Amino acid sequence: MTEETPGFEEKPDVPSGAASDDAVEAAESPSAEEGAAAPAGDANQTDQSVGLTAQLDQARTALAERTADLQRLQAEYQNYRRRVERDRVAVKEVAIANLLSELLPVLDDIGRAREHGELVGGFKSVAESLETTVAKMGLQQFGKEGEPFDPTVHEALMHSYAPDVTETTCVAILQPGYRIGERTIRPARVAVAEPQPGAAPASKEEQSADEESGGPEEG
Repeated sequence: MTEETPGFEEKPDVPSGAASDDAVEAAESPSAEEGAAAPAGDANQTDQSVGLTAQLDQARTALAERTADLQRLQAEYQNYRRRVERDRVAVKEVAIANLLSELLPVLDDIGRAREHGELVGGFKSVAESLETTVAKMGLQQFGKEGEPFDPTVHEALMHSYAPDVTETTCVAILQPGYRIGERTIRPARVAVAEPQPGAAPASKEEQSADEESGGPEEG
């Protein structure tokens, strides 16, 4: 009889090839986990790129809006400056015109004194200084005998007919007119003459023929 040793169990023999397969599987299992984790990392990077692109688009939109606001503000400021400058010039012109309007009677007296030969001595010096000063301020005198009547700058105080005029003409300047630039302070007050009624003006052809022949033919 054989005696069995208690507590000792025999284990079946394990082939050497089985141990090698287990080791290979154990070695390959981390690679499989890494392969599964790789697509998740790519997805996170894609999400981050999309988020950054959206933020960049928002920043560009905000920049364009702020730039448009700045350009609009600059345009409004330039318009404001031009309007203020235009108003300033207009107010200055009105103030000068009001001042010079008060001096027109004095200038009329000086003109009448000059016509009558009374502008002499110290009065002449003062008068010429005043005329020089108002001229520097832009005051201009207008109105001459023989110029066509213009109702926008002339005021007719006397009317007559004359055979030697072909249109309504200023034949006498009763009071000169004054202007500052394009602004008329006072129209020239004049006496006008019109062609006599029924007198037919010579045609241009007749006038040209008279000029070429040296004048109308004598009978």
